[in-house]
Amino acid sequence: MLHSDPASASPSAPLSRWAASAGLDVSRRPGHPADPTGTPFRRNRQGTDGTEIPGSPCEARSAGGDFAPNEANVPGEDLPREAAEDSEGGGTRSDVVSRRQVDEEGGRRTKTWKKIQTMVRRTLFIVALKKSYPWIQLSGHSENFAPGEQGVVLKRLCESEQRCLENLMADVLRPFVPAYHGVLERDGERYVQMEDLLTNFRSPSIMDCKIGLRTYLEEEEKPVLRADLFNKMIAVEPNAPTPQERARGAITKPRYMQWREATSSSASLGFRIEGIKKGDGTLLQDFKKTKTCKQILKIFEDFTEEKRCILQQYRQRLIEMRSTLEVSPFFMSHEVIGSSLLFLHDHKGHAKVWMIDFGKTLPLPPGQVLNHRLPWHEGNREDGYLWGLDNLIDIMTEAASQTTVEENVNSTQASSPRR
Repeated sequence: MLHSDPASASPSAPLSRWAASAGLDVSRRPGHPADPTGTPFRRNRQGTDGTEIPGSPCEARSAGGDFAPNEANVPGEDLPREAAEDSEGGGTRSDVVSRRQVDEEGGRRTKTWKKIQTMVRRTLFIVALKKSYPWIQLSGHSENFAPGEQGVVLKRLCESEQRCLENLMADVLRPFVPAYHGVLERDGERYVQMEDLLTNFRSPSIMDCKIGLRTYLEEEEKPVLRADLFNKMIAVEPNAPTPQERARGAITKPRYMQWREATSSSASLGFRIEGIKKGDGTLLQDFKKTKTCKQILKIFEDFTEEKRCILQQYRQRLIEMRSTLEVSPFFMSHEVIGSSLLFLHDHKGHAKVWMIDFGKTLPLPPGQVLNHRLPWHEGNREDGYLWGLDNLIDIMTEAASQTTVEENVNSTQASSPRR
C-alpha cells in the first residue's frame, strides 16, 4: 500500500505548496501587514511611559505564521492573550480596544479568506485521502471516509456495520475481516475505526469484487420512480428500458438493481468486479457489462500479471475463507448483502483477500437459516454468497492452472538449445 502517512493525509501539509502554485499567500491573514520579505510585523504596544513594547511571539504567530487546520484564525481571537500581556507590561485597555478595531476593519476580507481556506482544505483532504487509501476510489463513496491514526481508517458510522464488526471480532471469521477499534467522534461526526488493510503492502494492486447474487435488501423495494436511475440505465444499455419506462423517463430502484445484476456477472456467477487499481496507479472501473467466465478469467490474469504465486495465494485464501464461512455462527445467522471481497497484492509477491462492507448485512429472524447457495426469490432472503465464492474459486483455479502451463512452456523453450 501506499503506507498510511498522516502527513500526506492531512490537508495542511501540502496547502502552502498548492497555494504558492496558485499565486496565493496563506502564510498570513488579510488585514495584517508584512515586511518586504514576507515576514509579518509584530504589533508593538505603547507602555504608560510612552515607550514601545515589542509584540510577543504569540502575536506574531496570530498575525501571520503557518496555517494549521485546527486553528480558527478569526479576528480578535487572540484578544484575551493580548489583554493579559498588557496587564503584565503596563498597557492600557484602550490599547487593546484600538487593536481590536484594527482587526475588525479587515474582518470582511478575513471571512472571505476563511471560505477560500475551507474549500482548499476540503479539496486537498479528498486528494490526500485517495492517495493514502486508494481502495476508496473503487468504492465510489470517498465522502464516507476520513484518515485516522497510523494503521487505522475512519468510516462514517453505520450502526448495522458497526454491530457486524463488533460481533465478527468474536467469530471464527475474524482473520478475514478488518480489525475493529471502536467508535470515534470527530468534528461532530461519528466514525467506525477499522484496521487499514493496506498497511503492510507497498503500492499494491487492488480489486473490489461485490459478492452475492444481489446487492439490495428486500426492504429497499419501494415503488418510487427515479429519473437518475433511468439515466444510469440508458447510459450503459440504451435499449434496456421498456416502452412504459421510456415514456415515464424513470424507473424504481429494485428495477434498476435487478437490471444491474443481470447485465453483470452478479446474476450469472454470484459476484461482479467493481473496480481495479493497479500498483502503477492505473484505475479501471468499466466492468458494468462483464459477465462471462472468459471475460473474468482474462481480467484476473491481467490484474495479477499472470503471476502464479499471486493467483495461488488468492485461491488458497478464498478456499480457507469458504471453509470458515461454512462453520461461522455469524454467517449462519445473517443475510449478507452488498458486501465485497478486497483483493490486494504487491510487487514483492504478498497477496491477501478480505471481507469488507457490512452496511447491508442484517441478522435473520429467529429460526431462519440460509443456504447461501440457493437462487433468490422474494421472501427467502437468500444472498448467494457461497455460490459466488464457489464460482470465484473455480475461475481462480483455472487462471492459476493456465498460468502454470504457460510458465512451464516458456521454461521449456528457454532451456531448449537454439538450432
